[in-house]
Amino acid sequence: MGEKNSRPILVTGAHRSGTTWVGKMLAADPEIAYISEPLNVWHRLGVMRAPTRYWYTYICEDNQLEYEAAFQEMFAFHYHGWLEIKSLRSVKDFIRMGRDWGTFRQGRRNNQSPLIKDPFAIFSFEWFARILGCQVVIVVRHPAAVASSLARLGWTFDFSDLLDQPLLMRDILEPFKMEMKSMIASEEDVIAQSSLLWRMLYKTVNSLREKHPDFIVIRHEDISIDPLGQFEQLYETLGLDYSSQVKQIIQSSSSVKNPKEVSQRKVHSVRVDSQANIKNWQQRLSESDIERVRHLTRDVAPLYYSDEDW
Repeated sequence: MGEKNSRPILVTGAHRSGTTWVGKMLAADPEIAYISEPLNVWHRLGVMRAPTRYWYTYICEDNQLEYEAAFQEMFAFHYHGWLEIKSLRSVKDFIRMGRDWGTFRQGRRNNQSPLIKDPFAIFSFEWFARILGCQVVIVVRHPAAVASSLARLGWTFDFSDLLDQPLLMRDILEPFKMEMKSMIASEEDVIAQSSLLWRMLYKTVNSLREKHPDFIVIRHEDISIDPLGQFEQLYETLGLDYSSQVKQIIQSSSSVKNPKEVSQRKVHSVRVDSQANIKNWQQRLSESDIERVRHLTRDVAPLYYSDEDW
């Protein structure tokens, strides 16, 4: 094992890219506390008191006063119980409150390090590293796999959430402005939406790779083929304890005995036959849809995937 980790960890990537699996497997180390999606627009205020107005909210020096104190409180495991109580609307909300309160209580009592799993932080990962001191893990998944997962679930994306963020447009996404505006009219075209979003996200990641060589960029497919070996390397790099208990949890999560794909009723499950799951998109998408994704992502996909990966 490398030097013991004491810094927070951010696990990010496109939504449906496998960030939940990677985050939970890293949090199998008992010294790590797993916190899910504080930048999700539906996040629990008890966990992070700052409201989030947009999917893929961009945080930088020009707007950090809205978020920095709230994240520092979260990293200190300060749970905002009264804010959470005021937001409760259902029994499920109450159960989540108990779960989150327990995570924060244990994190504070055991002096754990927080791990944030949040795909919606991907445009902000530089800020998380620079201001909050996070180690950054970015998960890349094949664009056809992301497209097929979103199409299967019927999850569309409203690009107004990006266009309505002036700082994000100024710093990163201005070159994509016209493409995003034209996409708003294609409300049901999940393939086109996911392809454009994938291009923007991973072009941003690639543009910052040389500037931040310490950021870990890992392909979902590589972890899926060799979960034990890949996670052992991640644990070593991040300074986590790759114990026999951790190894057992990873084996159980990725075993061939698990379902070959996640149920639509349990879309955040981390128990799946990881190797079988790699190519599920080839059965879900038609040949024409696969070719369309390949064409639409042709300027960015070759940075991560070869012809053989199609």
